[in-house]
Amino acid sequence: MSKPSAFGGRGWSPRTAAHREEIGSVWASCGVQSEWAPLRAVLLHAPGAEIAASADPGAMQWLAAADPDLARAQHDALSSAYRSAGVTVHLVDPPSVPPINLLFVADLLFMTPEGAIVGRTASTVRAGEERLAARALAILGIPILHTVRGAGVFEGADAAWLDPGAVLLATGLRTNEEGARQVEAVLRDLGVRVRRTTLPGGTMHLMGQLRFADRALAIAWSQRLDPATSPILTEHGYEILSIPSGEEAVAGYALNLVTLGPRSVLMPAGNPATQSFLEDAGIACRTVDVSELLKGAGGWPCRSSPSPATGASHAPGRSAS
Repeated sequence: MSKPSAFGGRGWSPRTAAHREEIGSVWASCGVQSEWAPLRAVLLHAPGAEIAASADPGAMQWLAAADPDLARAQHDALSSAYRSAGVTVHLVDPPSVPPINLLFVADLLFMTPEGAIVGRTASTVRAGEERLAARALAILGIPILHTVRGAGVFEGADAAWLDPGAVLLATGLRTNEEGARQVEAVLRDLGVRVRRTTLPGGTMHLMGQLRFADRALAIAWSQRLDPATSPILTEHGYEILSIPSGEEAVAGYALNLVTLGPRSVLMPAGNPATQSFLEDAGIACRTVDVSELLKGAGGWPCRSSPSPATGASHAPGRSAS
């Protein structure tokens, strides 16, 4: 008598495809291994009632109270700017009023070619936001490869792809050594080399000091970048452009830009010196006024996690490099 299929008999269908081969079939199309390839999709959270509910902005780690209507209007304009650039916008949409800092979605996860590493936020004010990010990823059909645990803390804005085989990972205020160790272990298992750096005191994230506009072009706030980082960038083939205005970087979050594709960025309006500098370097700049949202002490790259998923008619979040 032959065995039933459930016990390996006739009709049993062994799963032989690797996980990465199932992206786009078993799992949603997703993945990132570049900071500069064409952006296909982002994950955002549109601010809602939580903006008005915060009576003490300092306790919520905001710089000042925001006007709820203006904040929502500016976020809508940001979403529209993405869509007009051909980027699919997905939303983290919790069933109840979320914490005010859920707006900074990029801090909550780091995308790889095979799915997401879910972080663990460094502040008690933000504890639990990662659960809402994980819920959104599950709804979208995105694999979660690891969730940072134990004593580790890691925020996705402290990591960046140098190339498909290497990630720059920073420790500092928001990512500790244990969190970095866990992230590095996952990436190493994917065959990715991790290059380490540190952030100086008074800085929040790597994302606020360094962005990538093309395969061989990095844009840096050099005065606040660890000196050990520049040789790593050079080793990976990058020319480094240093932004000309520290004042705009502080007041206008000028370096908080999102790369839409090679030499094409979306940046905060109101930073004329930085915009002219980038345009002179051959970088096309689209701008959106997000002045009210900047009261949250973070720019919009922190509000925009790249490439969680795309619809069937779109390529994965960033196209292959």
